[in-house]
Amino acid sequence: MVRTGGGSEGGLVMASAQEGSPQADMERMLRRLPFFASLTDDELSSLRATVKKKGFAKNSMILCEEDSNRYMYIVISGKVKVIRTGSDGKERIFAMHKRGDFFGEMAMLDGKTSPAAVVALEDTSVGLIAKDDFDRYLMTNPKVVEKIIGVLCSRLREAWMMLKVLSSADAEQRVRTVLELLADTHGVNDARGTIISVKLTHKDIAGYANLARETVSRLLTSLRREDEIEILDSHQIVLKRAFRRNEAVTN
Repeated sequence: MVRTGGGSEGGLVMASAQEGSPQADMERMLRRLPFFASLTDDELSSLRATVKKKGFAKNSMILCEEDSNRYMYIVISGKVKVIRTGSDGKERIFAMHKRGDFFGEMAMLDGKTSPAAVVALEDTSVGLIAKDDFDRYLMTNPKVVEKIIGVLCSRLREAWMMLKVLSSADAEQRVRTVLELLADTHGVNDARGTIISVKLTHKDIAGYANLARETVSRLLTSLRREDEIEILDSHQIVLKRAFRRNEAVTN
């Protein structure tokens, strides 16, 4: 059973279609996701009607390992982190997801649980698609299957980047690789450089890089001093052109 620390009036809510309603917003959100882009309007509307909505309070558990093959999740609002706690009790962050992102699709495909948990970083609302509905609407559509393969390739590339983080003995290179990964998955380009569009604390980055928070703070201060990054008041990080140049030289 999926656990919640708070939420949409304490339960699962079946969506109902109305133009301009939250359910219509959900349908538009589904249309923007790669899995669902090739569905017809009727198929998308039918799928949307099966989506269950649930709310989670900040810091509550959205998904734990034994639940991870029951649903695919879509972030409707808020932000979540994918974590695993090591034998030393230290939390490792593997990914972050914001509004419009999704997770849990791999467990839908092979039926196996995932060795990770998902926690709400702020008050968060998610849409849940059950495995039976996932199979009915997605796995029978060749165009959707093609999109699924593309998404799995993207997940594999993210995993390779995390291996790069863990394989480096150099703390600065770990932080640089984490920032590069976050820029690839959450980056927005503007005149200043690439803005990582999720709010990041030093603790978040330390969780990604498997480093002490104090080490990350020192390295970020150094990168700011070298004018490679800028940290905005919103806690978003801008990777400037100098950062990208140095990454190209390093790689």
